Amino acid sequence: MAQPNCLFCKISASEVEAHVVGESADAIAFLDHRPVFPGHTLVVPRAHVETLGDLPWEAIGPFFTFVQRITRAVEAGLVADGSFVAMNNRVSQSVPHLHTHVVPRKRKDGLRGFFWPRQKYESDEAAQRTRDAIRDALR
Repeated sequence: MAQPNCLFCKISASEVEAHVVGESADAIAFLDHRPVFPGHTLVVPRAHVETLGDLPWEAIGPFFTFVQRITRAVEAGLVADGSFVAMNNRVSQSVPHLHTHVVPRKRKDGLRGFFWPRQKYESDEAAQRTRDAIRDALR
């Protein structure tokens, strides 16, 4: 169900104008109004869900198939060397509606990988403990 105060639900319902680049029955893609680079596109499910974990399992395949189509179109249409495809869940999510960023990339465009500092595990044992915690939660 759409949320009445959600910007992305309003865009999906054509209540708020956006530069729509593509649509499917289940998702819509439009240009980000503050792009990292021109062509930075947001892909959102039409149904209001806040995070990837909230997306019903039966919607995952169609949603990511559409993300893949948009990614290919962004790269081909803008003659990009590649793309950066990312999603935030809660933290750094400026609109609490699931959205995938598709950012066109050119070699030497100045974007340097992730936007946060990287670190190493303090030991192989620490990496194994982390791995085990995730594996246990997966069961």
